[in-house]
Formats: sequence, C-alpha cells, structure tokens
Amino acid sequence: MSVDPKVLEQKLKEMYPEIDEHRLALSLCFDPDKDAWIVVLNKGSHELKTHLERKDAEACLEGTQCVYLGVQIGQFVQNFEKA
Repeated sequence: MSVDPKVLEQKLKEMYPEIDEHRLALSLCFDPDKDAWIVVLNKGSHELKTHLERKDAEACLEGTQCVYLGVQIGQFVQNFEKA
C-alpha cells in the first residue's frame, strides 16, 4: 500500500485529537533507510521526533491506532504542559 503523507497526517490528527487540541505542529517524512515514517511534533521550543513503521502507518489508514505513537503523543503533551 502506498501511503500519502497528507492522508496519513489527517488520519493521525483524527485518531489523536490531542494534536489539534493542544495546537501541536505535525510533520511527516518517509525514511527509506528505516522503512518508516518520521513523525515530528512541535509546540513552541518543544519537539518530539519519533518513527512510525510502514506497517503501522498502513494500519493507521485502515483505522487501527498505533499504541506506541499514542503513548509518545500523550507523554509529549504532559511534558510541555509541565514546563
């Protein structure tokens, strides 16, 4: 399955509403060496960079949440709110 970054971005925002609720900037790029999507979240001077395996990105587009990514997003939100 070919993954369109705009579609993946929209799906991630739909599945993880805290991205928009906390006004996080989200960017994605595919890293062919890692065969994974690099997911970058920014809020002011705070940044989280993580990866989303190709199979997880494809599952996401089919409606399956990636638990690892959800935990990462939740931790990021907690960290910048405490700062």
